[in-house]
Amino acid sequence: MSQDMLVEVKHLKEYFNINTGMFSSKPLKAVDDVSFSIRRGETLGLVGESGCGKTTVGRTLLHLYKPTDGEIWFDGKQIVTRKDIAEYRQKTAMVFQDPYSSLNPRMTVADIIGEPLDVHKMYSSEAERKERILELMAQVGLNSEHANRYAHEFSGGQRQRIGIARALATKPQFVVCDEPVSALDVSIQAQVINMFDELQDQMGLTYLFIAHDLLVVRHISDRIAVMYLGKMVELADAKEIYDHPLHPYTRSLMSAVPLPDPKMARENKRIVLSGDIPSPLNAPSGCPFRTRCPYASEVCAQSMPEFKDVGGGHFVACHNMDKIG
Repeated sequence: MSQDMLVEVKHLKEYFNINTGMFSSKPLKAVDDVSFSIRRGETLGLVGESGCGKTTVGRTLLHLYKPTDGEIWFDGKQIVTRKDIAEYRQKTAMVFQDPYSSLNPRMTVADIIGEPLDVHKMYSSEAERKERILELMAQVGLNSEHANRYAHEFSGGQRQRIGIARALATKPQFVVCDEPVSALDVSIQAQVINMFDELQDQMGLTYLFIAHDLLVVRHISDRIAVMYLGKMVELADAKEIYDHPLHPYTRSLMSAVPLPDPKMARENKRIVLSGDIPSPLNAPSGCPFRTRCPYASEVCAQSMPEFKDVGGGHFVACHNMDKIG
């Protein structure tokens, strides 16, 4: 693992056993053999349709779910034992999607933000705890008089700021942002995304930014990874993936991004996929995208294409790269 890599994931799998009858069960392969790495201070955007496994990657990465298989490395060390996980959790944090359900309605704002400090015993006196809470609130743009109020008294954007302050309480190095703006009004989204940018500059944070809104991801990400049905199909620099998407699924996603210029929007050829997403319980053999892919051939049904670098750090998993014009 090179010095500038903070997080490295190798062949990560997360399977959930689903009961299918009286005494039978079947594995739902939410994340199936996913590998990627994130550099220090970088934002890796993770996109894909609902149900493709994005959130499961984020939660498994932080050991909120126990990985079925694979390796997670953080700062040059593999996370294996309980002690590793406890230390790792202090250096990592998560911002959840829904600011309405992820905050305890019975706790004041000060107690919500202070909870990680209590769990990890990160203060020596009550005065130090209070000072740290007020400092965190100021960092995310909340007033000190908000400290003794309850979450339900705030708007969605303010609640998400409370959630972000809680995530930053332990001074983490790595933050998983699980669709942190999708539940917010569009007018508020830009403010919260700009705040993520500012916090990254101030604190040297590294992000995994999970989203399905491609414009949001483009604004904040250095590199973007695309998932489909538990598999990673493409990974490249943000500009590269927008200008030169190589995988047929990524091309379809990118063709759906609205363009601000009416002339360009008229010329933009929308690539509409046929069929529906298969169920992850009954995923197709070989490449999971083959049932909707215009370039699919026999080899696609036989084996999953290797996720490989095709040049300049642009990774793609596709058997028929040469056919795609």
